[in-house]
Amino acid sequence: MTIPNWITFSRLLGIPFLLYGLYNPTPEAQWICLVIFLVAALTDWLDGYLARKLNQISELGKFLDPLVDKLLVLAPLLVFIELGKVPAWGVFLILARELAIAGWRVNQTTITGANIWGKLKTVSQIVAIALLIAPLPEVWQTPSLIAFWVSVAFTLISGGIYLLPQKASMAD
Repeated sequence: MTIPNWITFSRLLGIPFLLYGLYNPTPEAQWICLVIFLVAALTDWLDGYLARKLNQISELGKFLDPLVDKLLVLAPLLVFIELGKVPAWGVFLILARELAIAGWRVNQTTITGANIWGKLKTVSQIVAIALLIAPLPEVWQTPSLIAFWVSVAFTLISGGIYLLPQKASMAD
């Protein structure tokens, strides 16, 4: 297994600790969860960078990296539903987009890299989840929800932009 794949796998191992901590409402646990989440999000960039730099792009990495990314985003969002921090239908829209794109990619012979909308989706999701995890004063509740809805919007826009060129090329 390559170094980038180990990094991706380590991100997967952080998810249970994140979930456990999210159910502990103390500020200390929330700060620890925030650090776990942000370190895991940073390793998403790191594993891709190292895979390209070390020429260690692998089929396992192409499969595992996006799967772990989705779990890292969806796991805390599902907890936030249970804790009443976000509405379920917003998380459903994110989940539906991720499943649709994953299903679409299964049948593709080549996978295109993320465009600017995909990157905006990722960054907005990380910011929204970080704000929702952090033990911030109540005045931050509305900005945190706005960040969540912005991430939902970017998620849907990026999914539509991803699928539209694919659909157009199938019509040719």
